[in-house]
Amino acid sequence: MLKLDILVLAVHPDDAELGCSGTILKHIAMGKKVGIVDLTRGELGTRGSAEIRDKEAAAAAEILGLTVRENLELPDGFFENTKPYQLKVIQAIRKFQPEIIITNAYYDRHPDHKRACDLVNDASFLSGLRKIETLEDEQPQEPWRANLLLHFIQDVYIKPDIVIDVTDHWAKKVESIYAYGSQFHNPEWEGEPQTYISTPEFIAVVEARAREYGKSIGAKFGEGFTSRKILGVNSLFDLK
Repeated sequence: MLKLDILVLAVHPDDAELGCSGTILKHIAMGKKVGIVDLTRGELGTRGSAEIRDKEAAAAAEILGLTVRENLELPDGFFENTKPYQLKVIQAIRKFQPEIIITNAYYDRHPDHKRACDLVNDASFLSGLRKIETLEDEQPQEPWRANLLLHFIQDVYIKPDIVIDVTDHWAKKVESIYAYGSQFHNPEWEGEPQTYISTPEFIAVVEARAREYGKSIGAKFGEGFTSRKILGVNSLFDLK
């Protein structure tokens, strides 16, 4: 069994890079084991293809230094928060037994993001129930529930419950985003249709959001997260 400290369950390849790759990089630098399991291959994207995005996700994983990256191959755009899909997510959680799970935003411009949020939220709870049986390599899996479930913030602004200083890892975060050459601004893809995220302005907005969150904690760049449960600290001096 490969146990992770942090497991990111993101619906599309590149969601994790946009939403929390600075935090991923920061914790890997601290010696933590971090992995990403993408729920879909992003096959409905206007630009590129599932095969291209597979290669881009692998390149981004190498840039980030992930312990593992896998894909559940749920149907992009058409997965539901129902038992068959919940069981697939439960299997992934039990496989890696993470202390922390990070997933998509509560709601967003893309409807997949909210559905993924709800799917992972429900599966995270159900994963801890011993009477739900799942298998890995034909062997029964042990129940597992992470200590913390966080949601990164995507296109729609949501006030974060916590902000992580990612200043030291910003350049590498941007590099991981641009590993998706088919999706973001790239002169080599000028023949493809322009999309909302393929313009230079989109990345500028990603940076502006990070600067805004960073400013709120006295840092240059920050990544914001929300939590459905109250977060606690040991001391007031841990807060900025």
